[in-house]
Amino acid sequence: MSEFHLSKEEGDQLTKNFDKLRLDVKKRGLMEANLLFYVRKTLETIFTILGAFYLQYHGYYIVSAILMGIAWQQLGWLVHEATHHQVFKNRWHNDLYSYLVGDFLQGFSASGWKEQHNVHHAATNVVGRDGDLDLMPYFATVARHLKVADSWLLSVLPYQHMYWTFALPFLRISWLVQSITFVSTMHTSFYTCYRERALYEQVTLSLHWAWVCLQLYFLPDLHTRVMFFVVSQLLGGFLLAHVVTYNHYSVDKYAYDSSILEVYPCLQLYTTRNMKPSRFIDWLWGGLNYQIEHHLFPTMPRHNLSKVMPLVKEWSKANKLPYMVDDYFTGWKEVIAQFASVAAVAEKMNKKVKPLFTKPKSR
Repeated sequence: MSEFHLSKEEGDQLTKNFDKLRLDVKKRGLMEANLLFYVRKTLETIFTILGAFYLQYHGYYIVSAILMGIAWQQLGWLVHEATHHQVFKNRWHNDLYSYLVGDFLQGFSASGWKEQHNVHHAATNVVGRDGDLDLMPYFATVARHLKVADSWLLSVLPYQHMYWTFALPFLRISWLVQSITFVSTMHTSFYTCYRERALYEQVTLSLHWAWVCLQLYFLPDLHTRVMFFVVSQLLGGFLLAHVVTYNHYSVDKYAYDSSILEVYPCLQLYTTRNMKPSRFIDWLWGGLNYQIEHHLFPTMPRHNLSKVMPLVKEWSKANKLPYMVDDYFTGWKEVIAQFASVAAVAEKMNKKVKPLFTKPKSR
């Protein structure tokens, strides 16, 4: 947990400076999407899936499963962009596109993604607000979370930094389950927008599982079906997770009432780390290697993030703010180090509470 100290005057000045940058970015046309780019990216994923079908038909089951895993990951970036309203100017068109690439092709609920992800952007790495930090009972991202851990959890969490990486492939399965749970109750939601969109998502998500089950049905036997499902889903999960866990878990977290919430550019720059870009990484990471730029301008299309990066770096330097960008393994080691520090606290707590739950030996 970190503390943020900045006077109101300094915070207001930074906000004004950022507003000038935002206007400059808009004047340069960097908030405008190139629809041909998204047509190409959509067709890429569809043809990747069709390629997996073709290889499956000819008996190349493992290669087919790998292609499906890659498609799952690449579709994740498209639903992310659709729910950020990056693709179309019309919000309803973005919603319809998100039902295609999200619910139907990917199996992820577009509305469920929005509900959690929007809060993540508004309160990045703020404990008690950012739901992405709440990984209990499997992981404690900050020591404060250990207060709700029972004696059994306190005996497991001291090893969380050791099993963290092995858990990454299961992220997709977790999101699939969450999507099914969310969509199945949308029609009874308190919020009108979810009730109005419930049928769209329930139909498209049902169709997703229909074609996935049909694909598995055409495999020759149960063993091959299990192998195909496990390889495609876990590979897709790892390819998603190694990206989305890099940018924020490796940096500082802030208290629920931290004043950093009042200074938008500081909130994003202090809680976000970029991955060093390259043509391959830009493709594999779906532009989320420019995570700082994405958080500062969440509706900016992916293809413009690399263009705004030099402007953001220059602005950060001029305003004496951090701009974190590293290679993958540097960021990964920072993630492990943060989980290890909380694990050490869990170990100390476990040693204190363990005697209370140990029965004394009878004499």
